[in-house]
Amino acid sequence: MSTPTLPPPIRTTITLLLAWGVVIFGCHISEVKDVSRNTWVFLILSGLSTGLSWLFYFKAIQLGDVSRVVSIDKLSVVITILLAFLFLHEQPSLKVVIGAVLIAAGSIFMIL
Repeated sequence: MSTPTLPPPIRTTITLLLAWGVVIFGCHISEVKDVSRNTWVFLILSGLSTGLSWLFYFKAIQLGDVSRVVSIDKLSVVITILLAFLFLHEQPSLKVVIGAVLIAAGSIFMIL
């Protein structure tokens, strides 16, 4: 496997080209000026955190068992549900709660 620093830029470049292609061919390029400062800050921070998470992800795959690394990664779904509940005041349905519990239980089972 290559170094953990190589795959994220390749993936990001492909994503970047695809995303700008949608903007350009969808005739939305003029809307770029309407993006607010807060949105730009969020997008920049999101991009940085995504890039770092992929670097750590590929490094973890190099160092550990893939099944354990992926199990830990899938816990992000549970964390997202919790953050939506805490900060966005979303009310999760019973189905979402059961799903989150099953994801957490399955991840913990795979890790152990």
